[in-house]
Amino acid sequence: MADPAIDLWASDEVHFQQHGSRCRMWIAPEDSDPIVLHEPTRKSVGYFGAVRLRDGKFVHRREEDKFNADSFWCFLKQLRRASSHSGKKVYVITDNARYHHATLHKQYREKCADRFTLDFLPPYSPDLNPIERVWKLTRKCCTHNQYFPTLASVCHAVEQKFNEWAPGSDVLRKLCAIN
Repeated sequence: MADPAIDLWASDEVHFQQHGSRCRMWIAPEDSDPIVLHEPTRKSVGYFGAVRLRDGKFVHRREEDKFNADSFWCFLKQLRRASSHSGKKVYVITDNARYHHATLHKQYREKCADRFTLDFLPPYSPDLNPIERVWKLTRKCCTHNQYFPTLASVCHAVEQKFNEWAPGSDVLRKLCAIN
């Protein structure tokens, strides 16, 4: 972080669901075992995201289908384009998902290694990735205690916040600070 020739980014994937799984309600004292009905469908939308730790710049990409080597490669190319304007070497902190190591984009990663490198976290250590805090903040700001009639309304709420953070955010910079 102290090296001015290096840009450090944190990257991960997330799902936001249309219908939450938590319910908070008043229950009469005489009703000892209430039945709470939830929406039977579990519709969700996935996003790739990355945050630059020095200034809170945020890059995201909605994933319509599923997270795999193809979709991650598309996001890698988008992130590389967005991060290359600084002229610094880019290190991207990411987890050890199988598709992050895929042979499909191995040649691309090797070709870009002199200026764009993935730095993998140890297995089973998601709390070390600063972007996990961004996902928690997004849920708190955009989806917590909200009703969404459609999946598109979830996308709109989340992407509105993501677009606000895109040019850089002091909130994200402080949230993701590594001391």
